[in-house]
Amino acid sequence: MRLYGIVGWKNAGKTGLMERLVSEICNRGYSVSTVKHAHHVFDVDQPGKDSYRHRQAGATEVLLASGRRFALMHELREASEPTLEDLLSRLSPVDLVLIEGYKRDTHHKIEAHRAETGNPLIATEDSTIRAVASDTDLTLDRPVFDLNDTAGIADFILAEVGL
Repeated sequence: MRLYGIVGWKNAGKTGLMERLVSEICNRGYSVSTVKHAHHVFDVDQPGKDSYRHRQAGATEVLLASGRRFALMHELREASEPTLEDLLSRLSPVDLVLIEGYKRDTHHKIEAHRAETGNPLIATEDSTIRAVASDTDLTLDRPVFDLNDTAGIADFILAEVGL
């Protein structure tokens, strides 16, 4: 499975870049799935709904299905967080998986960077970051794209993964 990551500090523009890249790459005829790492507790279900009640009652997995989509929720309870590799093995085959987060994993990545956040670049200490998408001019030992150059960033990623 071909995969590529988008990393960066909070408010660096990762999610917007991911959204634009998914649209751009899908419009080019490729199938894309995404994986998003969350550093906080989150819930995709609503209190009071049947699936929520099933989880609250103790179900390890709840599969919610309709004629348009299905969602599988898996409660870890006290188990360890699954690795990225474990999660990727659960995905259906696609041309490309874009990963938001997981900056410590070893897949190739682009760093999203906004100067206004005041955060240092991750790329200077991480060779798995193959390029930077920034809202300011940077001089680095790897390509730097304008954060809004979606087509150029997509070209770079697709070339990197051989698509």
